[in-house]
Amino acid sequence: MSRSALAASTVASLIAGYPLKTHNTFGFDVRAQFACLIEREEQVLAAVRDPRVAGLPRLVLGGGSNVVLSGDFAGLMLLMALRGRRVVREDQHAWYVEAAGGEPWHEFVAWTLAQRMPGLENLALIPGTVGAAPIQNIGAYGLELCERFASLRAIELATGKVIELDAAACRFGYRDSFFKREGRERFAITSVTFRLPKAWQPRAGYADLARELAARGHAAATVEADEPAMQPTAQAIFDAVVAVRRAKLPDPRELGNAGSFFKNPVIDAVQFEALKRREPDIVSYAQADGRVKLAAGWLIDQCGWKGRAMGAAAVHERQALVLVNRGGASGSDLLALARAIQRDVFERFGVELEAEPVCL
Repeated sequence: MSRSALAASTVASLIAGYPLKTHNTFGFDVRAQFACLIEREEQVLAAVRDPRVAGLPRLVLGGGSNVVLSGDFAGLMLLMALRGRRVVREDQHAWYVEAAGGEPWHEFVAWTLAQRMPGLENLALIPGTVGAAPIQNIGAYGLELCERFASLRAIELATGKVIELDAAACRFGYRDSFFKREGRERFAITSVTFRLPKAWQPRAGYADLARELAARGHAAATVEADEPAMQPTAQAIFDAVVAVRRAKLPDPRELGNAGSFFKNPVIDAVQFEALKRREPDIVSYAQADGRVKLAAGWLIDQCGWKGRAMGAAAVHERQALVLVNRGGASGSDLLALARAIQRDVFERFGVELEAEPVCL
């Protein structure tokens, strides 16, 4: 059934046995018992009240870039396709920009720059939709979404109640939020509003980003000592982030993946000092609270997993953080690979790796 036919049918009926292969970036060939394409907010309530899905699990799916579907979904899959973006208001300090939950994230970031409203450029080329971004509190190259977040609008699936949540209510953490814990599978996020500061300052200190900017002439290291450094523009950072990500990460349209599969673990200072004595080359980042963040990719690489495969599920040869579907792998295959990696990292380093995607 075509996308237009699916959308037209959602108010009156749901689609049974709907294929999800094109709705998850791993490309797993699974189906939803029922599916509904959400292009208007009222379709959410109509879908969850359909008597055929009474008592069944409900799941909202955006771009499918942060989920591992290990089998057919025995429930209702709400396919978020709400579109739209606008400047809600502005004051002397910031622009407030709203985007619908189904807007592709990267396209939205590019649009804000085209409107001369910088602030999200470090988060360029992250796959997925705007509505999924707060759930994961996406972050990259020195910036987390929560730093630009103002509020969001969501529908509670059980009651149909529309709610507005601010940053405090979302309880953002490192790749974490209220929606991954108490709020898991309870809400459909229909729009997100961002606060983009007018007193913009570039964030270009992340090593890979700094090197790419230097190669493009936007860093002090590339300028003669008697000349001022050329500060990068927001567009220059956006372009550099896109270049770095494309060089390191496979395109999901060509090789099924969900980007970084594991979170960078954070450990206390005592554990880190003991680990540092055993592994003097360990890659780490000091945190403001005294703890230390470790580079999960380095840990995985040291365990010999980069480029290795278990059947059609594999670790990418250029980036050990990325697990891929080489074709024909199932979600269960991928999770078996993830568990083997977690086991080896724990046995060598005593550190537990946690998956970033939601694993169903």
